[in-house]
Amino acid sequence: MDAHEQIRTTKVVPVIALNDAAQAAPLGEALVAGNLPIAEVTFRTEAAVDSIAAMAKNSALLVGAGTVINVAQVDQAAEAGAKFVVSPGFSAAVAARCAEHGIPLFPGVATATEIVAALDAGITTVKFFPASTSGGAPAIKALSAPFPQVQFVPTGGISPSNLADYLAIPAVAACGGSWMVPTDKLAAGDFAAITDLATEAVSLAASLRA
Repeated sequence: MDAHEQIRTTKVVPVIALNDAAQAAPLGEALVAGNLPIAEVTFRTEAAVDSIAAMAKNSALLVGAGTVINVAQVDQAAEAGAKFVVSPGFSAAVAARCAEHGIPLFPGVATATEIVAALDAGITTVKFFPASTSGGAPAIKALSAPFPQVQFVPTGGISPSNLADYLAIPAVAACGGSWMVPTDKLAAGDFAAITDLATEAVSLAASLRA
């Protein structure tokens, strides 16, 4: 299952910042056990590349690289085994390098102009970011009207309390968030709790959109 199919299936994507690559493998196992076999590991920490490499060894897990903002990071992500790339904004250079590697890119957009740039690069699934401060669900509804071919993955300020607002929109493929992998549970190595949170997130998403 590729990244596009996986996000539409689970409807939620955990966004993770790992400070210790030793936690990557057990975290991946915890997510798979929670029926959430996808993870976006952000390039916000020095452990990102090693963490992606460790999680990529799990054949049941689809791991991607997040917060990718330049071509060098695309190369690092690809070499580590990332199966998709997520960026906070649109970069033509990043889009071109992802295409060279054959890796799907979900670029961050918040305006119609950025969506047009993504479409010009052949990209039809975008990250709407930061969702909560860029107009939230109403903004996505408005943007989906002139861009019916675009699917959105809103990220930023999304939690179980407002997940329904986003998944009610047909143009939303899935929602990204960090509530499934809270920093305190990760720091404590409480992977059982993360499995439970992942299970709850997938069940909630499924109940909100059949």
